[in-house]
Amino acid sequence: MTGRGFDIMKLPIGIQSFEVIRTGNYYYVDKTKFVWKLVNDGKYYFLSRPRRFGKSLFIDTLKQAFLGRKELFRGLYLEDHWDWEKKYPVIHIDFGGRYIENVDHLKISIIENLQKNEFELKLKCKKKDLYDSYLEEIIIEGFRKYHSEVVVLIDEYDKPILDRLEDKEEAIKIREVLKNFYSVLKPLDRYLKFVILTGVSKFSKVSLFSGLNQLRDITLSEEYATICGYTQEELEEVFKEELRGEDREEIRRWYNGYSWLGEAVYNPFDVLLYLKERKFYPYWFESGTPNFLVKLLIEKRFYIPKLNELWVSEGLIGSFDVDMIEPENLLFQTGYLTIRGLERMPTGYLYYLSYPNKEVEISLNHYILMYYTQEGHEASRLVVELIRGLSVGDIGCLKDILQSLFRGIPYEWYRRNEISSYEGYYASVVYSFLVGGGFEIIAEDYTSCGRIDLTLLYGDRCYIMEFKVMEIEGGGKAIEQIRGKGYGEKYRGRYREVYLIGIEFSREKKEIVGFDWERF
Repeated sequence: MTGRGFDIMKLPIGIQSFEVIRTGNYYYVDKTKFVWKLVNDGKYYFLSRPRRFGKSLFIDTLKQAFLGRKELFRGLYLEDHWDWEKKYPVIHIDFGGRYIENVDHLKISIIENLQKNEFELKLKCKKKDLYDSYLEEIIIEGFRKYHSEVVVLIDEYDKPILDRLEDKEEAIKIREVLKNFYSVLKPLDRYLKFVILTGVSKFSKVSLFSGLNQLRDITLSEEYATICGYTQEELEEVFKEELRGEDREEIRRWYNGYSWLGEAVYNPFDVLLYLKERKFYPYWFESGTPNFLVKLLIEKRFYIPKLNELWVSEGLIGSFDVDMIEPENLLFQTGYLTIRGLERMPTGYLYYLSYPNKEVEISLNHYILMYYTQEGHEASRLVVELIRGLSVGDIGCLKDILQSLFRGIPYEWYRRNEISSYEGYYASVVYSFLVGGGFEIIAEDYTSCGRIDLTLLYGDRCYIMEFKVMEIEGGGKAIEQIRGKGYGEKYRGRYREVYLIGIEFSREKKEIVGFDWERF
């Protein structure tokens, strides 16, 4: 018996070893059909997925299959779909285990990775001081010793670059070393059985893969959409005992929703920790800090409400380079936005991106708010006050709370940042405050006469907001626009109370100078 019975199964939190999971009485979601599919479909692959999505476990699963360890696959799909008599020499390179400081540190890390592989394959190599020649020698000597083609598995191929992304000059140097290293594989085709590289980001083929352009990118292949992560069916089948009595719909809202042009999946890290702790919490989000991403959003003056509904081209979603990084691309590849839709255009495709789930939507906006205002902890208190006020229909509390939010921002912050001169800054602060507080918000809501800046839905009340940044105070222009364009008509009859709110900011004073409201 498994689950909560006599033989209690364990949750594989943080475990990336296929052997440990299969021999240690841990739950396992069977992804071995993808092992069979990859090997039968081709030879060279690239896969991008956000951090903590099970890439390393899948790489290790591949490794154990090629090593012919049939005993680990009992009862799994691959047990009856693999030639267990054939074993291959495997080179497994993992850049995920350490932080890379500079080019010299990277070269040391590469050589240490190769030394480990040389030892495991029982080889005696001579070119140990040249990282690229060392890899070539291990492949050729492995082929000769075992009379078999060699398997090369490279996990977290891009982490050395991502570690130094804020130092552009150093990141470019690291990129060039990796480019030379990966280029070794191309002319060795006759010695290779299978090659896969996995990572978080997809760098352009020109910058990093010009010497390895035979890789098939399966990141957005629908047939491989669920290669990492848990589908709804997998979750309910494998963790059936753990889910007894749990609110499955709320689990779905919090942790499901990641999509790569196929069925949506859950983040495994979130699911396992939720089942361990039994409370809703941003486990995945708090396992890494998006400092660089948020700094990039500020640098690019990105209009944060657009995160709710963002249309991007294939170029923006496909790949980036160290010296040409766009927020849309980084948001998608790091998992803070996911694909919600696809539209065919004469010149290609447009991708509709949005938050994958409640965890990311709330946590990312709270984090952005801290960067925009330096008032993250105070914002939590203000959220509680706003909930109390809106619960009793107190519109005035919204003005007071937003005023407190902006007045609490240190002047020193404005002095060091020019973003307050950008009109979208004020709407972005309000948006991130409300979304980060868990409120239901519609950004840039469409109507027949235009687009509403923000719509706040709370119970049976609807609050329609328009923002204006003023050079000269006064005038009530914000609420005039709401009236003139009839924004309230969209929600007439759908909510018991509809309110129109015009908010005006002073560019000079950096605070609210006009707050007009009326019931529609």
